[in-house]
Amino acid sequence: MEMFDRISNDIKEAMKAKDKVRLETLRNIKKVFLEAKTAPGANDTLTDEAAIKIMQKLVKQGKDSATLYNEQGRADLAETELAQVAVIETYLPKQMSTEELEAALKAIIVEVGAEGPKDMGKVMGTATKKLAGLAEGRAISAKVKELLG
Repeated sequence: MEMFDRISNDIKEAMKAKDKVRLETLRNIKKVFLEAKTAPGANDTLTDEAAIKIMQKLVKQGKDSATLYNEQGRADLAETELAQVAVIETYLPKQMSTEELEAALKAIIVEVGAEGPKDMGKVMGTATKKLAGLAEGRAISAKVKELLG
């Protein structure tokens, strides 16, 4: 089942269960999906890969918002953001552990022949393509810096 259809079906389930947080989150996801489908050049289609990228972006935005809310002493709003992030994350592929990420990055460093911090761009280019959806960009960048430094 396509991600768009899965989200639509889960909206119905959330309504039946009267799960407000899940319902609001899924409606927001569907709204963004519809915007992506109707964007110029999209031909009224949304691949699962594109849907996952959209949801990853929403997770990142939610986490960033929660951090800002916490800094401003608004734990109530941060909690709401993190609850929505948790719902979105159930639809994303499982993230790599730190050990898995380090092993994958070591293999990529050997593959591209990186020797030091000056080769970070080469490693990051390959790593972000190969590990898309499996690890956050921030985590990849930090680990590459550590391994090349």
